[in-house]
Amino acid sequence: MSSRTVAVTGLGLVTPAGIGVGENWQRICGGRSAAARDPELASLPVDISCRVPGFEPVARLGATHARRLDRHVQFALVAAAEALVDAGLDHETWDGARVAVVMGTGAGGPGSSYTQHQRLIDHGSAKVSAHALPMLLPNMVAGQLAIDFHATGPNLVTCTACAAGTTAIGMARYLLLSGACDVAVTGGAEAAVNPLFMAGFARLGALSRRLDEPARASRPFDAARDGFVAGEGAAVLVMERVDDAHARRAGVHGYLAGYGASADAHHVTAPEPDGRGTEQAMRAALADAGAEPGDVGHVNAHGTSTPLNDLTEALALWRIFGDGVVVTSTKGVTGHMLGATGAVEAVYTLLALKNQCVPPTANVEKLDPDIPVEIATGAVQLRPMSLAINNSCGFGGQNAALLFSRDAGSSPSSPRSLSTPRETAG
Repeated sequence: MSSRTVAVTGLGLVTPAGIGVGENWQRICGGRSAAARDPELASLPVDISCRVPGFEPVARLGATHARRLDRHVQFALVAAAEALVDAGLDHETWDGARVAVVMGTGAGGPGSSYTQHQRLIDHGSAKVSAHALPMLLPNMVAGQLAIDFHATGPNLVTCTACAAGTTAIGMARYLLLSGACDVAVTGGAEAAVNPLFMAGFARLGALSRRLDEPARASRPFDAARDGFVAGEGAAVLVMERVDDAHARRAGVHGYLAGYGASADAHHVTAPEPDGRGTEQAMRAALADAGAEPGDVGHVNAHGTSTPLNDLTEALALWRIFGDGVVVTSTKGVTGHMLGATGAVEAVYTLLALKNQCVPPTANVEKLDPDIPVEIATGAVQLRPMSLAINNSCGFGGQNAALLFSRDAGSSPSSPRSLSTPRETAG
């Protein structure tokens, strides 16, 4: 396994569960939903979302810089700064030509598109920002990270809908293994909670209509689930080849051992009814790592809280793992962060491995009787495990899976650990 395994040496998060990895993990383990009524969506049939709390871009990035960036890029910069500090890397002194940036996003800057279009309609072209195009272009999240952190190596953005962050991490691993870079800054970012996007999702019938109790609206695998709650956020991981990470005695959070991807080739929005595409991606990740299903102890599922996704994914999981894994969906807390969600959940999967525990799936009151796999509910479950999978799916039938390992042979430093709450989830 070690010849195809890469080390994760840095983590950064900006999500509805908080700003920073520690704050996120506490809330995920506590199972407290971030969903609330959203004033920006007040005119729509569905007006609930999961927003990043207390995010002040001017305070974090400076007024001039913040004004020129779409919100998803702002999130990514803050997450990347945390991840680089965590990895013990200094962008002022590193060899930027050996640093790749690979980010995922499903939509780029739709918030900026919406705002600038409103300015055009209401006030004319003279009021459209000169930075409108850079703010809305999907490639700019990787481009801006490269600019801010002096990374002149390979630079790209993956756009595989809600699998984008997962795809980006898989592609970054390929670059490291090919020798194209020595450090990969990778992850996903999204900030698409605006009236136009949410109106579109509402028209598709994809959003939860539990408007009278938003904190209970995102309920993956629950019998009464009726749709997802949209969220926003970013995650950045720093990855290196195992030998390089060990040579500089870097702290290691875990190891990415396998990656798999597939296409349903079925429908633009609906998953393949039997979950065969999702199954194919997970089996490919296992094969890539030389692992067997029985080696895996935990799956962080895509688990959107939609009737179709949760059932088809659960069927795929059952065919591969039977009752051998404990499954969770952290979207009960964060909502669905679209193109960022896979990267965020990759971090949660790594934290579950490090802490040898599975966080609960929030808001499961009555498990859907058609769901055959074991779903973690109620409270954190302590569970010895060496491998875990993070699973993502997206519109267009995009599927991607990451297989993470707790260990990769002998290591000069033990993985760092965050404290895990033991109390019952609220």
